[in-house]
Amino acid sequence: MTRRLAQVAKKVGVSEATVSRVLNGKPGVSEATRQSVLSALDVLGYERPTQLRGERARLVGLVLPELQNPIFPAFAEVIGGALAQQGLTPVLCTQTKGGVSEADYVELLLQQQVSGVVFAGGLFAQADAPHDHYRLLAERNIPVVLINASIENLDFPCIACDDAVAVEQSWRHLVSLGHERIGLVLGPGDHIPSLRRLQAAVRAAGGSMPQEYVERSMFSLEGGQAAASRLIDRGVTGIICASDPLALGAVRAARRRGLAVPHDVSVVGYDDSAFMTCTEPPLTTVRQPIEAMGRAAVDLLCAQIQGTEVPHGELLFEPELVVRGSTAQATTE
Repeated sequence: MTRRLAQVAKKVGVSEATVSRVLNGKPGVSEATRQSVLSALDVLGYERPTQLRGERARLVGLVLPELQNPIFPAFAEVIGGALAQQGLTPVLCTQTKGGVSEADYVELLLQQQVSGVVFAGGLFAQADAPHDHYRLLAERNIPVVLINASIENLDFPCIACDDAVAVEQSWRHLVSLGHERIGLVLGPGDHIPSLRRLQAAVRAAGGSMPQEYVERSMFSLEGGQAAASRLIDRGVTGIICASDPLALGAVRAARRRGLAVPHDVSVVGYDDSAFMTCTEPPLTTVRQPIEAMGRAAVDLLCAQIQGTEVPHGELLFEPELVVRGSTAQATTE
C-alpha cells in the first residue's frame, strides 16, 4: 500500500497524504487533484478502491488502425493535445497485423472504465467487418466519436472530410490539364469512404466510368503500386488515389515502367500527410483539415462525457486540393 501511495503521489506531483485522502474519500482535496489521482491509479494499473469503482476514469481510448500512414499520428497529436487541455488522458490503441484486434482493445478500455473512445479510422467504415464491439459501447452508454465515414445504423457522432468533394476537386484538376483517361485507386469494396469517392467520380465523368479504370487495394504503398500498375497498363494517364501512401505507390509503379511523373502519368493523393512536400516530385494531394477535425471530435466527446446531448449524425469538413509537382498537362500522342 505504501509503495502504491508513493508511486501515485510521484505521478501526480502531490503528497502521499493527499493520495490517501482521495483513496479514503476524505475532504480537503480539490476536484481537479482528486481526478488526477484517480487517473494515475488507472494509468499505473492499480484497482480503484471499491467505493470509487463506479466512476469512470479520466481516460479516453484513441483507437487507430495503424501508424505507418502519417495521417494517423497527425490525428493522434491533435486529439491527444486537445484531450489534455480538458484534463483527459489519451490511451493509444494501435492495431497491427496479427496483434490485438479492435474488439479486444474495446474490451480492455471497458475494463479501465474509460470516459469515452475516439476511433480515427477503423472497422466502422467497412460494411462487411464485425461491429459488435461498437454496439457494446452503445449499450454501456460510453461516449464515442468516429473520424471517417461510417456504415449506417451505428448511431454515433461522426467527423469526416467530404470524400465526394475531394474527388470532384481532383477530377476537375486533372481534366483541366487535359487528361481524359483518369483512373481511381480505392480501398476495399465494402469501404464506405471509397464507395463515396467512386460515386463522385462517376458523377464527375458524366454518369458512367469504365470499370477497368477502377482498382481496389489495401491502404499501403505496395498496394498502391500494384493497383496503379494495372491502371497504367490500361492506358490511364491520371490517377486519383484514396491516400498518400497509395499515391506514392502509384509514382513508384510509373517509374518501374520507365515512365516519368508527371510528364507521362499524373498522380493525386489524399490527406496531405507529413513530408508530402519532400517527395520527388512533391505530391499533389487533397488536404484534410486535421486540426479542425481533431478538435471537433474532442469537443463532441467532452460534451457527451458532461451529459450533453449531441447530434448523432455526420459533421462534414471541406477538403482542399493542394497542387504540387506530381500533376501536369497531359501529353498528346
